[in-house]
Amino acid sequence: MVDEVTGPGEWRGWRAATQAALYGTGGTAGTSGTGGTGGFYRRPEGPAGHFRTSVHASPLFAGAVARLLCRVDEALGRPASLDFVDMAAGRGELVTAVLAALPADVAARTRAYAVEVAGRPEGLAHRIEWLSEPPGQVTGLLFANEWLDNVPVEVAEVDSAGVARLVLVREDGVERLGQPVSGADAEWLARWWPPAGEEGLRAEIGLPRDTAWASAVACVVRGLAVAVDYAHTTDARPPFGTLTGFREGRETAPVPDGSCDITAHVALDACAEAGKRGREGDRGACVRLLTQRAALRALGIAGARPPLALASTDPAAYVRALASAGEAAELTAPGGLGDFGWLLQSVGIPDPLL
Repeated sequence: MVDEVTGPGEWRGWRAATQAALYGTGGTAGTSGTGGTGGFYRRPEGPAGHFRTSVHASPLFAGAVARLLCRVDEALGRPASLDFVDMAAGRGELVTAVLAALPADVAARTRAYAVEVAGRPEGLAHRIEWLSEPPGQVTGLLFANEWLDNVPVEVAEVDSAGVARLVLVREDGVERLGQPVSGADAEWLARWWPPAGEEGLRAEIGLPRDTAWASAVACVVRGLAVAVDYAHTTDARPPFGTLTGFREGRETAPVPDGSCDITAHVALDACAEAGKRGREGDRGACVRLLTQRAALRALGIAGARPPLALASTDPAAYVRALASAGEAAELTAPGGLGDFGWLLQSVGIPDPLL
């Protein structure tokens, strides 16, 4: 639990401040902005009102996830009941679209779960179970699209003496340095993001994300867990961190008052190691990282333009194919969505993308 915010003068670490701003159920989160009395992710417009994910960019993304679920189904031997878990489900857009894209025989056997802190949206299909935590046992596919980047983390900054200190923040976004990083947080930094001694360099301490991912993977009895997110690895950590905000489709300063999303890219290699440690001894387990571009191409999304001759023989089909190619190009674009990281961890089955 985090303490209630008593005013803009209270100093807290970024983890506690973000937790209240994004997921709080009351208190004063939002009093200095437009967030209302609850956390940002509990607002009625949902994430789609503020930023564009792969789910919102094109139905091709849900189609690819549906094909991945079908591959998991085959690897599992087509069980009588197949689970699909949509982590950080927003307002249920992905799980709804995946169910619609499945072949009828697979859809009939699929148990669908949406995991989200906000309340169940009106009009969501009754067959989709709405949960605040993933089900305890999953046989199928657990898919976490842009979940881990919103698991709150502490921020560290190097001071003038070369010491990494926690960054404290007020509700209005003003920061100051706190105590030196210590304990498990310091161990995580030393292993995954060792800060150089230059004053002002920053790092986001991803230990809570490692724990969250390991807990999610632990729910998978047999099948596949996938995390898709803004990501970086040890060979390319950003020297000043990535903490930022989004409001109404635009990037903005991260202010923990409930008025905006607060996000930071994910040390996905650290999450992969945590998930692997949590399932040591599992037969058939496979953990690997790849880009969204590579993952979607393995699932049939290439973004190639249709042949020009089709414009003469079937103009309507050419226009549809051209639109689809444009959407595929956005999902796989270098410098954009195509650079997202995919972390795949299989449990008891071979890697479905191979």
